[in-house]
Amino acid sequence: MDTHQLAAMAEATRLTRQGRLVEATALIQQTLASPGTIRRMPDAPNAEEETGGILPRPAALPPPADEVMPPKRAWKRRLRAFPGRNATGPVLAPRSAPPAAKPLAGRFDAFSYTNAAGTRAYRLYVPAGYTGAPLPLVVMLHGGTQDAATFAAATGMNDLAERETFLVAYPEQDRSANAGLYWNWFAPGHQRRDAGEPSLIAGITAQVMDNYSVDAGRVYVAGFSAGGAMAAVMAAAYPDLYAAVGVHSGLTYAAASDLPSALAAMRQGPPRPARPAERPLPLIVFHGDQDATVAPANAAGLIDHFLAAGLTDGRPGASPTTVTGRGQVPGGHAYTRTCYQDPAGTTVAECWTIHQGGHTWSGGVPHGSYTDPRGPDASAEFIRFFDEHPAALPVR
Repeated sequence: MDTHQLAAMAEATRLTRQGRLVEATALIQQTLASPGTIRRMPDAPNAEEETGGILPRPAALPPPADEVMPPKRAWKRRLRAFPGRNATGPVLAPRSAPPAAKPLAGRFDAFSYTNAAGTRAYRLYVPAGYTGAPLPLVVMLHGGTQDAATFAAATGMNDLAERETFLVAYPEQDRSANAGLYWNWFAPGHQRRDAGEPSLIAGITAQVMDNYSVDAGRVYVAGFSAGGAMAAVMAAAYPDLYAAVGVHSGLTYAAASDLPSALAAMRQGPPRPARPAERPLPLIVFHGDQDATVAPANAAGLIDHFLAAGLTDGRPGASPTTVTGRGQVPGGHAYTRTCYQDPAGTTVAECWTIHQGGHTWSGGVPHGSYTDPRGPDASAEFIRFFDEHPAALPVR
């Protein structure tokens, strides 16, 4: 950094300590946008990361296997731990999704949730196949400068939900909380259970579970960039609410404690050994090895954080087996997939490295917000991984 940037970082630190996150974020964004700046805030793509041609998406995944669902009262018990879960706040008028080549048959409506930490809008996709039987729920957290509808369109997750029949919720950051619409994953006040943005995202999750029939053993959280970092926070803070987590181009839990350390982690990876999770969730990670916004070292940090708990088979000290394979999307990117298996041979974590991939959602729609349709299809792989990892719930 030059003298001007160092001074700006010092001022951003002072503003952050005073709780003036919006001003601090704006200062960081102005500094990074100035001439001579090398790095950018999350989700700002390079010229070479613009979307390419259209590629066929993989065939639809098979529907989840039938299983005995827990009684409704069982998942209701799990939600009592989340303050404000019944606070609905004002219901927003439904808004139509961005134009699509073929309109979906399901509903994509807008709502809001309020608790002591504030109010957040969210979008919910309910597939046409919803009949009242319990369905899986996927909570998707957008990246900076995106909103819920933009992120839904970019990832194609609603199309997948329509084919595979599951619910998708898209919590939306508010500009009053962060001027660039980034989740504040780097602030200690937003890294704890029952506080700040984690409480709002958990509350949205619980509200959907209150209003729709949801299989409580199949509730998942995923995100991109700042949303990926916040998904890692949610997995650490609410391991009893979610069954598995997906992080695309994100960072590990508690990788930073303020804006300057967030920028450092984005450039270099986690600055210290990972803090072991008390109860690690099954994890799938996607990251481009040419990502100039969030360094690929952060993908390794996420896996290290998972493995640091040493609980892959329920016993401390258990070492997973790794299985690595390579693939190639026809006309698109090569990739390496590394699976981490417990002693029983069950894959508990996956890391997908997209070769020559940048800071984009792999396999996203052409010309979407921060997407690269040259694959592989992260949305389909997240849902495949989630389908393989339901949570075990007590039934009485």
